[in-house]
Order: sequence, then structure tokens, then C-alpha cells
Amino acid sequence: MKKFRFTAIAVLLAAVLSLAMTSPVSIAAETTPKKPNIVFILTDDLGINDLGCYGRHEHHTPHLDALAAEGTRFTSAYCAQPICSPSRAAIMTGKNPARLHLTTYLPGRPDCPSQKLLHPIIRQQLPLEEMTLPKYLKPAGYVSACIGKWHLGGKGFGPAEQGFDYVHAVRPNTTPSETEGGKGEYDLTAHAIQFIEENRDRPFFLYLAHNTPHIPYTAKAPLVAKNSKAFEPVYAALIETLDDVVGLVLAKLDALGLAQNTILVFTSDNGGLHVPELKHEKITHNTPYRAGKGFLHEGGLRIPLIVRWPGRVPAGRVVNAPVVNSDWVPTLLEMCGQPVPPSLDGVSLASLLAGGEAPKRPFFWHFPHYTNQGSQPEGAIRDGDWKLIEYYEEGRVELFNLAQDPGEKNNLAERQPERVRQLRATLAAWRDATVVQTNTPNPSFDPALHRALYEDMDVSRYNASTADAAEFARVLQWRKLMDSVVPRPQPPKKAQPNR
Repeated sequence: MKKFRFTAIAVLLAAVLSLAMTSPVSIAAETTPKKPNIVFILTDDLGINDLGCYGRHEHHTPHLDALAAEGTRFTSAYCAQPICSPSRAAIMTGKNPARLHLTTYLPGRPDCPSQKLLHPIIRQQLPLEEMTLPKYLKPAGYVSACIGKWHLGGKGFGPAEQGFDYVHAVRPNTTPSETEGGKGEYDLTAHAIQFIEENRDRPFFLYLAHNTPHIPYTAKAPLVAKNSKAFEPVYAALIETLDDVVGLVLAKLDALGLAQNTILVFTSDNGGLHVPELKHEKITHNTPYRAGKGFLHEGGLRIPLIVRWPGRVPAGRVVNAPVVNSDWVPTLLEMCGQPVPPSLDGVSLASLLAGGEAPKRPFFWHFPHYTNQGSQPEGAIRDGDWKLIEYYEEGRVELFNLAQDPGEKNNLAERQPERVRQLRATLAAWRDATVVQTNTPNPSFDPALHRALYEDMDVSRYNASTADAAEFARVLQWRKLMDSVVPRPQPPKKAQPNR
């Protein structure tokens, strides 16, 4: 009997020892959480109210409306700059464009006589020494793809040099057909889906940067007819096509069983274009917000933002607290379990996205440029409900309480001198600490042209949805004059050294 007990115990111990020696890999594989995938869908000039879920009920966006219902939607999401290249640089690096000395679109708008000030000479690419999101994710085993618009540097400074493993772009304007839209939407989506399929068994980062709805644009004729009663039928058709291709990506994630473990971000690089440009007399409007692309008013800075991660990001939540797109590097790194560098301007929103509170902080912008949309060199700070805009030409300021006046109609600067002093000092201190580039006087300044473009008509207050025939005629004349004074782009000058 004792011998039997000894034999049984020996067999049991041997089995336990064998299990301990052979099972750690499989046990670890089952208990170690799988790293989440990231699908980051970026649009080009999509306005804050261009989607149905943001109140634009004339636009058909069922897939994006459903995405908002399944995730969290932000009403005060900001871009780091109200124009493409610097905003994209902020997304990629987590740094303010002013710190990068990449503060307007590449290659930049030429100087012209209507300007009191000259543009600073910016960098013509995102420097290769900058760490980007795909570079941060690579040591964690992520494979990454940049599909679509880059606009952060040409040859030698493209997505492949900045850490992406797979790169695909398409012409920004295509001929609509049964299989393609007006902005190459279906080609980009096909490559995105192929990337997802080929990398379904490993963590991936897909950066899908659509050209939609940047001018010039066109759309499928049947969709234009369907949207004939919209504010701008072709634009509405373009938005519906965008919604359709987003739906295709969502469907593929579902079909492959990847949706539950995928962080999906949908957003825009800057606000919608509110003034006529090129051959487009009406494009969109950012009601109730003032101005649009190219301006530091809310219509230029506020962007749609929807985030979904089933079971991790609350469904149906609406966040009114401000965030900015330089937050994405630290946010996604933390959500993927990776260390967050301390040297970033953005902050992690991981706890906010999990249902917590937004981090309290001021927001800063430095935009020392004139734009084709009619803005002048300016800077801004938002601290709580208060926002101050400083115009660099003459030092004029505007002060708004965004809680009471989201449309920035009532300038409170004269009534709140102490608040102006405090916010202005904080903004100036931030510029000094960030070592920003500044403007210099323009020796070829023409006061008459400046008056006609920037004083006789304030296009920041133009709203195409409410303009009468006389105001519409005035803005068209303004556009012709603006186009006539801007010279053809010249080869970029060498960037000035850091100061």
C-alpha cells in the first residue's frame, strides 16, 4: 500500500513538473494582453459640423454617425495649427508646430506687397531626427502603414524615412466612376484593407490619410443628384463617399474579428474652408463657429474627433473638454502599454478616453503667416473658457469667453484689461520658452493692397450659409484680388537657424 502511494505521488509530481516545464509559453500567450491595433483615419479640411453626428443633417454619414454612437465624440477637439502640414507634424511627433519651426503648409505661401510683415523661413520637411509615432511603436513589434497624403517633406523625407513600413499614395484628384470617387478614396481604402488583412495576426498601426474634402474636388454624379438640396451638393456627395469608404474599413475590422482590439480614431487636420477658393464659390461653413481653415478662430481650429475602442472607450459619450491633436503620440503610446517620452508638448488622454476627466492646461498657437484664406500673422491662447488672439502686425488683441460666446462675436478685451494682460503675458512667455520664429517688416509693403484685403472686409466674419447676395459678391471680388497679389511659388529658401 505504501509502495502504491509513493508511486502515485511520484507520477503526480512528474506530471506537474512536466507541465511546469512545457507550459510557460502557452500560459503566457493566453494571459499576456494582445497589443491593440491602431487605425487612424485623417481627413483633409473636414469641418467641425460636416458630419450628421455633429449636426449637419443635410449630409448623409450613417457609418460615421454609428461610429460616434459606438465610441466617444469630442466637441472641442483642436488642431495644433489650422493648416495641413504643421497639424500633421503635430500628430506624428506630439510636438507643437512652433517648436518644430514648421508652422504653415509646405512649401509655404510666397511673400507679397499686401503684407506688413514677412513670413519666417520655415523648415521644408519634418526633420528625420524627430521621433514619430511609427518609430515609437516599432520596438513594440508594430508594423505600420502610411496610406494617402503625407505633406511633411519630399524625396528623402517621406513616410518610409520616418518609420513607416508600407507606403501608398494616390493622385489627390481622380475621375469619379463606378469604382472610384473624386479624391482617390476607394484606391486608398483598398490598400488599407489589404494591409489590415495581411497583418491581422500582429499589432499594426494604419495611418489612412484621405485627401477628402480638400479643394479642388468632384464627386460621383448620382450622389451629387441625390444631394441636390444640400448647401453645396458636390461637397455633400464628397462627404457621403468619405462615409462609405470609412464603412468599408469598419466592415473589414468586423469581418476579421479585429474591431474589439482596435483603437480607431477619426479626425481632420484642420477646420473647413469657409471662403471661396479656386473655382469653388461655396464649399462649407463651420456654423456656429467663426471663420475656418487658416484662422485661429474656432472655425479654423475645431475639428471632428471620434474615438472607438469597444469595452475600453465608453460608447455614446460626448466630451466637451478641449484636447489638441499633438496629444496623439503620448495617448496612443500609453494605450498600447508603451513608455511616454517626457519631452512632448502633447499630453496623454488615455485616462480621459477611459471615462475620466480631461487634463487641465492652457492651449497655445503660434501662426506667423498670411494665408490664402485671408488670415494674418497671429497667436492665440485658450485657458479654461477664455481665449485671447493676438495679431502680430500691430499687437491688437481679441478676448472671448467661449462658454458664453462660442462664435467669437463679442470682443471683451476693453472690458477685461487685467485678464488680457495675464493671458498675453502667458502667451509671450510660452513663445520665448518654445523658441518660436518671428516676423520681420516687409520693405515692399503696399498699404493700399493691405487695406483692400484685410481692412475693408473682415473675411473671418464671413459665413456663406447666411451671406446675402451683396456680401457674396463682395467676397468673390475679395477672392479675385487675393489671387492676383499672390505671386507664383518660388523655390524654398534655406531655413533660418534656431533662435
